[in-house]
Amino acid sequence: MNTTPNLCRRALPLLALLSAALISLGHAAPAPAGPNIVTILVDDLGYGDPGCYNPRSKIPTPNIDRLAREGMRFTDAHAPAALCHPSRYGFMTGTYPFRTNVSLWPKQPLIKDGQMTIASLLRAQGYRTAMVGKWHLGFRESGYDQPLPGGPVDRGFETFFGFRASTDIPPYFYLRGGRAEVPPTATIAANASDGWSPIQGAFWRDGGIAPGLELKDVLPRMTDEAVAVIRHHAKTASGQPLFLHFAPTAPHTPWLPSPEFAGRSGAGMYGDFTVMTDAMIGRVLQALDDTGLAANTLVIFTSDNGPTWYPEDVKRLGHDSAGGLRGMKADAWEAGHRMPFVVRWPGQVKPGSVTRETVCFTDLLATFAEVVGMPLPPDAGPDSFSFLAVLRGTQPTDRPVRESLVISTGLKSVRMGPWKLITGLGSGGFSKPARIQPGPGEPIGQLYHLDDDPGETKNLYAEQPAIVTRLRTELARIEGNGRSRP
Repeated sequence: MNTTPNLCRRALPLLALLSAALISLGHAAPAPAGPNIVTILVDDLGYGDPGCYNPRSKIPTPNIDRLAREGMRFTDAHAPAALCHPSRYGFMTGTYPFRTNVSLWPKQPLIKDGQMTIASLLRAQGYRTAMVGKWHLGFRESGYDQPLPGGPVDRGFETFFGFRASTDIPPYFYLRGGRAEVPPTATIAANASDGWSPIQGAFWRDGGIAPGLELKDVLPRMTDEAVAVIRHHAKTASGQPLFLHFAPTAPHTPWLPSPEFAGRSGAGMYGDFTVMTDAMIGRVLQALDDTGLAANTLVIFTSDNGPTWYPEDVKRLGHDSAGGLRGMKADAWEAGHRMPFVVRWPGQVKPGSVTRETVCFTDLLATFAEVVGMPLPPDAGPDSFSFLAVLRGTQPTDRPVRESLVISTGLKSVRMGPWKLITGLGSGGFSKPARIQPGPGEPIGQLYHLDDDPGETKNLYAEQPAIVTRLRTELARIEGNGRSRP
């Protein structure tokens, strides 16, 4: 009689114990190779800028549109905040940014030592991890001629080339790894553009700058570096998957389109710079094609928050960067945080598909964990829910990925289904008025039904007290529990 199957069954507990012991010692066998993953996180792009989201857009975006044709377009994807650094914190960690003090980024890291990030998760699963672009999550700073710990190479990335923050926030210098490539020992005067608001156009602040650095060269230089990462990986990987996080500093101010992009849009300097940004995305996609990596690469494209685009810009240029949504960058209204979000994954994601599923940047950690077959530890990604089933078209229509969603910037908002509660009056951000004090008997917050009113024009706070109570209870639960993921 053949006893091999019984022997194998008896050996399974021993093998499981041995595997657990190896993991605890840090000697686990390499995980099976997963897909390459490329995340493209642009800066201050509006929901209505790409043509695939707004047929009336005056900005040609052929490369973003190509991703939508070849992948899945999300219509209800959100940044966890409507500003750069808190949004990026949620993107990296799977944690709502209101759970930490994001204002500390100029002098110290926002991500704690040992806190899991999308990069550290994938690196632990055998990925080569690289980041190119804008960090904006802080370093431990003791002088720019000294190492700058706490940044990407200390939070899961093997390599990093990029900028400390935006190209309008000094000091201006490139970092490679954990050091300034050239310290910012020179100075640059502030700049602004006629015909735009004080925070639009070719706007930057005065301060330190690395000698020889030109702000107009930052976007193409970062793209060169991202392309080089892809080409180097294709030559040297030997089957190891790649995770590249490409975070260009555009189309955030300063709007500095190269001469060949001048006049290419109908939306002024901003539109032309966005055309240039799209072209740089095209260079990254072309590198994936040229190296043969594209067929096994999961590409995610999105923006960190909404645009700096005022109602007078819409009237003057006829381009609605918000795509019919209300507000702009920093606002609690939808245009501040509802983002273009496109996923291409050949063989897994149906080309040309569209989903209305509500997702958040914090969900990337759990999604990537499921992609590579790794259960999230209990202390990681407290606000992260996997949307892998959405990508594969197997998510039940009667079961949402997440029951609720919290957005925080100046004012907090909470979503449950189509209902959205904002915990105060006004935009909470750049749109005026930012805050409104309620009068006697007036509602103290805002409630909108987004399916019926995506432009947030009719405040139902006074008409739906039961819904208000339900949403306030959910917000208090999420704040009090320290997590929203079970």
